[in-house]
Amino acid sequence: MVISTTISDSSEHLHATFASRYVRDPLPKFKMPERSIPKEAAFQIISDELMLDGNPRLNLASFVTTWMEEECDKLIMASVNKNYVDMDEYPVTTELQNRCVNMIAHLFNAPVGENETAIGVGTVGSSEAIMLAGLAFKRKWQQKRKSEGKPYDKPNIVTGANVQVCWEKFARYFEVELKEVKLREGYYVMDPVKAVEMVDENTICVAAILGSTLTGEFEDVKLLNELLTKKNTETGWGTPIHVDAASGGFIAPFLHPDLEWDFRLPLVKSINVSGHKYGLVYAGVGWVVWRTKDDLPEELIFHINYLGSDQPTFTLNFSKGSSQIIAQYYQFIRLGFEGYKNIMTNCMDNANVLKQGLVETGRFEIVSKDIGVPLVAFSLKDTSNYTVFDISNNLRRYGWIIPAYTMPPDAEHIAVLRVVVREDFSRSLAERLLSDIEKVMREMDAVQSRATTRATHVIATVDETREGEGEGSEKLNKKTVMENREEIAMYWKRVVDRKKTSGVC
Repeated sequence: MVISTTISDSSEHLHATFASRYVRDPLPKFKMPERSIPKEAAFQIISDELMLDGNPRLNLASFVTTWMEEECDKLIMASVNKNYVDMDEYPVTTELQNRCVNMIAHLFNAPVGENETAIGVGTVGSSEAIMLAGLAFKRKWQQKRKSEGKPYDKPNIVTGANVQVCWEKFARYFEVELKEVKLREGYYVMDPVKAVEMVDENTICVAAILGSTLTGEFEDVKLLNELLTKKNTETGWGTPIHVDAASGGFIAPFLHPDLEWDFRLPLVKSINVSGHKYGLVYAGVGWVVWRTKDDLPEELIFHINYLGSDQPTFTLNFSKGSSQIIAQYYQFIRLGFEGYKNIMTNCMDNANVLKQGLVETGRFEIVSKDIGVPLVAFSLKDTSNYTVFDISNNLRRYGWIIPAYTMPPDAEHIAVLRVVVREDFSRSLAERLLSDIEKVMREMDAVQSRATTRATHVIATVDETREGEGEGSEKLNKKTVMENREEIAMYWKRVVDRKKTSGVC
């Protein structure tokens, strides 16, 4: 008698496997599975699903860095298990963060000496940095109001309607009224004149953006500083400025060194910048720096006796990884001022190649400006047959992820496409994108032409039928030209709807 034994899957040793060979049941989605599986199988299962994600290098919607050098990748992996908050255990990592803060403060012309320590902190992106800066402004304003014996329960902040959603989060989470300067066609950033008009005694600060998310344009911080200084002199309010330089903070110093937007302007008290955007680090790191120590209220800084040392901390998060901070320092010493300048110049050159190619098609209006973040925002001149949303959807067939969106109030009738040019977007990719945009538009032109021809033929056939029916078809012959046009339009809409639901996009 022969006894055979089958080894269960859970204990099977696998050198390689595909998910379809190993997983017989649906993958867990709600409850943790009862049994273990081999590490090779788990790896393959997740790898297979991740194939359906978009390609980060072709995600032109994002400002976030998608490529770093191999040496920096090694540093990141070597430090991925370090908890940044354990400053006593990882003092070198803490020192690297302090060095980054000092370098950024000097880059933004903070009034600190050559060997002085700047005031700032690393954060989890600019969202946390903005929360911290906003809290500092709110607390400073409250202290001032209390000392004057005035109410301090209705703080507000003035911004443009083009601000990123993290400003709305700050206002809602920390109970600050958000007063937005509306946009208008042709002017898609905050108007400094209107912003200063909205400032009152309860305004904790005016937030200017160096690199609008919508168009990449730099707001006029210098004019804002001049107008607000005049108003402060008249009222005695002392309203300060915060600069949200998430996108433009690592661009302006290298491409526009004479542009005054930073701590050279007296009312600018704090600046945030995203290390994971044009700071050239993978997602997860931002920075906020203050003009002086007096601009960051001491009461917001916690001194924690943690694992045997006194640790001053001003963050919304506690535990966080060290990798991105180490990566930021790598980029600073690896590239230096010269390297950053070369990279930003290349990005701007490639953006101009794309911009010129779009202009040459004769089909688009360029909305973005020459001075700003290296991106191209553009709208369709003629939207009677299809829209920028159709172009965006169809470009996904070629792998490109390009956002289409409408502007905020009062310019919501303007819809644009936006391409963000990052370090890893080469000239050849720019040329390929132009080719694919033209290809998509030719395809949509052909579909529209066939639909119009078909609809016209249908109506012509109906008209011939009516003529053949003589006097009995008087009511049919009374159909107006407008009704005929509506029939064509409805036919075209049905064609488009069928195309959208057939998996083309």
